[in-house]
Amino acid sequence: MSNAILFISYKLKKGSSVQEFLDATEKLNNQVVSKKKGYVSWQQLKDGDTWVDMLTFETMDDAKEFEKSGGDKNPLADKFYSFINFPSCTTRYYSIEGCYASML
Repeated sequence: MSNAILFISYKLKKGSSVQEFLDATEKLNNQVVSKKKGYVSWQQLKDGDTWVDMLTFETMDDAKEFEKSGGDKNPLADKFYSFINFPSCTTRYYSIEGCYASML
């Protein structure tokens, strides 16, 4: 079975500090998200004012279960979500069908 990607695009609320947002993301990842079943990695991408969270899980079921949990309500998740402009959010799931990387 191939790995799965939870792909969430969004914008930050106006006036948000990017550094504070990244700090909140790192804490949430290290203390909560990385401990979830099937977690592989979390990459954050940015193009202009659009951000993407690309979370990789071992299976599609793991990705969907994580998304259903909403990151579990806790102070670290609340801090992370406080930066997000929720009307701008879109969520998609993808299965990884090929992966190519440099061997350097």
